[in-house]
Amino acid sequence: MIAYVTRRLLLLIPMAIGMVVVTFGLLLLIPGDPASVLLGQEASADAIANLRASLGLDNPWYIRLWDYFAALLHGDMGRSIFQNQPVASIIAGRLGATVELAVVALLLATIIGMVLGVVAAMKQGTWVDTVTMLFAQLGVSMPVYWLSLLLMLFFAVQLGWLPSIGRGEPLPSAIWMALTGKPQVLWDSLAHIILPALALAVNSAAIISRLVRTSMLEVLREDFVRTAYAKGLRRPRVVVRHALRNALLPVLSVIGLRFGALLGGAVLTESIFAWPGLGQLTISAISQRDIPLIQGIVLTFAIIFALVNLIVDLLYAAVDPRIRLG
Repeated sequence: MIAYVTRRLLLLIPMAIGMVVVTFGLLLLIPGDPASVLLGQEASADAIANLRASLGLDNPWYIRLWDYFAALLHGDMGRSIFQNQPVASIIAGRLGATVELAVVALLLATIIGMVLGVVAAMKQGTWVDTVTMLFAQLGVSMPVYWLSLLLMLFFAVQLGWLPSIGRGEPLPSAIWMALTGKPQVLWDSLAHIILPALALAVNSAAIISRLVRTSMLEVLREDFVRTAYAKGLRRPRVVVRHALRNALLPVLSVIGLRFGALLGGAVLTESIFAWPGLGQLTISAISQRDIPLIQGIVLTFAIIFALVNLIVDLLYAAVDPRIRLG
């Protein structure tokens, strides 16, 4: 197991290198000049040329790429052109909000999707199954930005139950403050996160519910399930301990992939709900042609996604003892 984990961690290195190279190449194709954007349309050609030289933008692409790799080896992700701050510190200040939103959305999607999928499988062919699959179809079809606006209009504008924008206290801090006698801080934090998290979770919940239903229907037809019933085991125990556990393998893979999709979907959701995470930062960096900041954000997302996939692979052994990771 230790050797397997070590190999997977070492694979993160070429993956990160590949992401840096691909991102760097794509950024070269983006029209516009950061120096021109920074100085404005009225700037002279000499001023723009001087700024490009000071930022190193006049160097050939391979020199800039080599310098970036050399800086990464020393833990330096560069310096933001427009904010004039280290990219690593900027990302560190926003990363917690995005990860918090994605994790809460993933928890909601997993709980909703698994419950609906199991219920639909157990009630196959009934109106419950039909309603559940109708929800799944709507969830897959509805764009995140449109659902975000609908949730904001209904729960924030019409009913006034929840705030429409902003972020409360970070959830870890809010939970600790609730345990020390300030539960209102936790409620305020949950009130701010529930709408953006739900908007992100619906699509993933729909996908998970369809997969859980399909997987459960296959497992429920297996001989070991009939044997469990023949032994006199109660239905809840057969479903949860035997059928669901064996149906979870394909679901785990999708859950890991959906986390990456949630990180990507957070870009639009954070902009709509004014959530102070990497999503807002990404849009700002792209509009300003802040190349070092864009590279740092993409590299951060890639590393997080790879780590999540590693965790999912390790969970296989816990779900199915037949799998040996070496």
